[in-house]
Parts: sequence; C-alpha cells; structure tokens
Amino acid sequence: MEIKPFGVEMWMDEFETKCRFNLAETCVESITLGELFEFAGISEQIMDDLSDIKMTYGAIRGSDRLREAVASLYERQTPETILTTHGTIGANSLVHQTLVSRGDHVISVIPTYQQHYSIPESIGADVELLHLKPENRFLPDLEELHAMVRPETKLIAINNPNNPTGSLMDRDVLEAIVKIARRVGAWLLCDEVYRGTDQSGSGYTAAVADIYEKGISTAGMSKAFSLAGLRVGWIAGPKEMLQQVMVHRDYNTISVGKLDELLSAIALENSDKILERAHMITRKNLRILSDWMDGEPLLSWVPPESGTTALIKYDLPIDSRKFCISLLEEEGVMLTPGSVMDMEGWFRLGYANPTEDLKVGLTKLSAFLERRRQSA
Repeated sequence: MEIKPFGVEMWMDEFETKCRFNLAETCVESITLGELFEFAGISEQIMDDLSDIKMTYGAIRGSDRLREAVASLYERQTPETILTTHGTIGANSLVHQTLVSRGDHVISVIPTYQQHYSIPESIGADVELLHLKPENRFLPDLEELHAMVRPETKLIAINNPNNPTGSLMDRDVLEAIVKIARRVGAWLLCDEVYRGTDQSGSGYTAAVADIYEKGISTAGMSKAFSLAGLRVGWIAGPKEMLQQVMVHRDYNTISVGKLDELLSAIALENSDKILERAHMITRKNLRILSDWMDGEPLLSWVPPESGTTALIKYDLPIDSRKFCISLLEEEGVMLTPGSVMDMEGWFRLGYANPTEDLKVGLTKLSAFLERRRQSA
C-alpha cells in the first residue's frame, strides 16, 4: 500500500526538538501525573493502587470504567457504543480502514488532519475535497457539499472543532450536514479531538455520534485533556459499526495499555477540573494572540472559535516552509508551515502553551516579521 508522507508529523519529527519556543504545539499545556492525582484527590493512595495492578493485557474493547467515563461526555452514548484505541489517530485510521474500500466515493474537508484524505486515497477510494474558505469563516459550504454527494457516497469526513483553523460548526450546521449524508445513507465521521475547547460556555458543542444514526465521533486524551502521553483515544458510534472495526482492530491493537486506560478514566472522572484549566489557558491566550494580531500588518486570519490553533495568512514573497525554517533559525520559534497541510501561504500557530512562552514567542515573531517588512 502506498500512502503520501504525513506532512505535519514529518515536520514535527524534524524540528520539534530544535526549537526554544514551540508555537507549533497543538495540545493544551500538558499536565503532570502529580497534577492529575491532585485534581482527583488521590495523591496519597495512588501508588498503592498502581502497585496491585498485574501487567497483563487490558480488556479487549477497553475497560468498563474508561468506557463509562467516555460515554458520559456524550448525550446518547453508552459503554457499548464506545471502543478504545491508541490515540485519536488510531481511531481515525481504524474507521477509514473499516468502512472504505477501493473505488468508494469519499468526501473530506480540507484543511484538516491529513489522515482523512490520505488514508482513503491509499486504499484506492475516489476522494473529493471540500475546501474550507476564509470568506466563509472556514465553515463548509453546504450547497457545495450537497452538490458533491452522490448516491454511492460512502463516507463524509469532517473535523470539529477544525484543525488547523479553529472554526466551529454549531449544532445547526452539523444537523444540516447530517441531512445531506442521510439522503444517500453515507457514514459521517467527525474527528472531535478538540471538542471541549470552545471559547464560550461549557466548551462543548454537539457530537455527530449523538445526532445521526450513521454518525461516528472520534476523540482522545491529548488536546483538551492535556494527556497526550497516555496515547488513549476512542470511537463512539453504532454498535454494528464497532463490531466491524473490531475485525481490523484485532490486527493492530489487541488492547490499550491498562495503566493508560486507568489514568484516562481518572482524568475523565475529573474532567470538570481539567477542562476548567484548559478553558483558562485557551481563552486567556487567544485574547493575547488576538491583540497581537491587531498590530501585525503582514498577517490576517479568521479568529478561532475553538481548538488550540489558528491558521494565519502572511503577506510575504516566501514559501511557508522557508518562512518557518528562517524563523526557527533566527528566533528559535517553531510554527507549522501551511504547505504541510496543503495551505501554502499560511502558517499554523498553537496558542495553548504556557502563557509566558506564547508572549515571548509572539514578540520574537514580531521582530522577525518587522525585519522582513523592512527588507521587502
């Protein structure tokens, strides 16, 4: 099987350890295990609990405790409609491998996480891309989507909140997309790994698995819950679909690690405290980023409504990879070039790092932009 190189992941692998200020990061600032135990109020007893765990395989479908905790994040899900995976990346991969066959018609939005178009392409599917445009606030054009859907469309893949733009489809938009998918009986996969980070209210918008009988929601512990090191994700969706996924999952997963699942369950059982922290960081930092953007004449954007990243357009005669490498070499600041997301002329900036790191990184980025402006 041939597949395109994964642009974002290759960029991160090449440069993530070579920067001083990582504004390419997409997770809300990671928490320590000690902080997790403090949130849960179990600092005194946790080592005794861990010492009693026998390190054999975990429950094949995921522990009952974790699946119960995951189900609580949704309106209509139960432990029986949840399947654990190795990260959201594993969840997305399994869904595509299970549902998509050679020749199937698949629609994916772009920009998005590259899995959602490159994996179907590698399988031999007929992939059409629905381009999200800044003039429409990076929301899908529903008329365009309606025109793209065919009677044989197998799968529509969306991403909400969107990576890299931070755009957010509310329940009305999601239900409109569901109506389009239902018309032809297409599956609707929504990568919801940033769900919980909305800039207002509880931080949560509707989940596709809750509003469509063929809706599939994927998510995990990495972004809003600040625990990427656990490598735990999940699929929420119809039981019959999960049974099909299990056939593929048996070949590459067996089970998720017992310690990872236990720690994930503890975190989700205390999600109110973890998300309160996440909202404090993302909402404060986005205000800082927004104020900074107001003073940068070479930059433009659609302000994010959710997530941890912004997609920013720059007005300079230089390709995005060279732009980002030059910035890294001159100022030690790491961004993600738009070219690795098929969005040349843009860069992705993560704003969920420690606030002081963000402030210093933006100051250094301003100095870099001013030098380029003066030499233009």
